[in-house]
Amino acid sequence: MRDAIEWQDAAEQALGAAIRSLVSVGGGDFAEAFRAELVSGQSVFIKTHRAPPPGFFTTEANGLSWLRSSGVVAIPEVLAVSDDPPFLALEWIDLGHNRGGDDSELGRSLARLHKQPFECFGRPDACTTGSLAVPNQPTQDWATFYASQRLLPLADIAQARGALPDKGIDGLRRIASMLTQWQLDEPVSLLHGDLWAGNRVCDATGKSWLIDPAAHGGCREFDIAMMMLFGGYDETCFAAYNEEYPLQAEWQSRVSLHQLAPLTVHAIKFGGSYRSATLSALAKYL
Repeated sequence: MRDAIEWQDAAEQALGAAIRSLVSVGGGDFAEAFRAELVSGQSVFIKTHRAPPPGFFTTEANGLSWLRSSGVVAIPEVLAVSDDPPFLALEWIDLGHNRGGDDSELGRSLARLHKQPFECFGRPDACTTGSLAVPNQPTQDWATFYASQRLLPLADIAQARGALPDKGIDGLRRIASMLTQWQLDEPVSLLHGDLWAGNRVCDATGKSWLIDPAAHGGCREFDIAMMMLFGGYDETCFAAYNEEYPLQAEWQSRVSLHQLAPLTVHAIKFGGSYRSATLSALAKYL
């Protein structure tokens, strides 16, 4: 366990200014997060963790930089990052509540992101993502990636932690062996990777920003399925996306297939209704 002063000292050195004050803000279910006021007058978002997985914050920083460099989605700038001591400092965003017509603009922006080429399924740096450290070894096709880097590793974790019954573990492994039948042969897209509504925030002008990615190369339908899993996106968002970059035929029939990975993650982490939701999604394809 690390003393907070250690990461604060490191952050100040990296940012080139002393921190005048720290105010705790929401940081999700994993990290501690703060609004840091620097003596220079600048506000900075900083998050940290007492014992993150190896490379956790540099992995997130790289994903943010990949997404930001696309130039088509609004992503906060990485100002400083360290894994030892662990912290990530980002551009501060003044949040607002008025989204206006931005859902359609978000849909178009996401479509433009997915149009851009990416070099592999998974990550070129092979870094794991998320608090469960799911693997991202580079692969050349979607079926191999989704089976070997998502469904099978998550089945192993769920089994080890007793998060799903035997029929659920067996179901994940059976689906992993069946993926080639869906013939998703689109080019790989750079994905946000964790695009539930809480990872989209709006600033005071109504502009949408994407935060907390689990960025990797994958099938673009995965981001869409994640957006649909918990709600929070207006239908105009999906309509604008499909107008900008039409989805493959029968994409709706594969939504639950892509949702199997995040549902299993939630069953592992939180249990409860996510166990039955995972089993229900599996039943659609078995």
